[in-house]
Amino acid sequence: MAEEANEKKVEEKKVTTSKAGVKVLIGAVLIAMGGLAVIIWWPSLLTVISGLIGLFLIAAGLITIAVSKE
Repeated sequence: MAEEANEKKVEEKKVTTSKAGVKVLIGAVLIAMGGLAVIIWWPSLLTVISGLIGLFLIAAGLITIAVSKE
């Protein structure tokens, strides 16, 4: 009876470890794909960032005004 419980725990540990390994592998692949996308579309990324600067400044100003009213 005790041996069966120990075997179940070992099997659960193996499954948990393999699931964690798969998640790490998927995460590494996604990071690599993201890095590759940034390298490939660098000029477009700079265009998007420069276009968002104005919106960021507007949002920062609104937040500053909202905080100062309190």
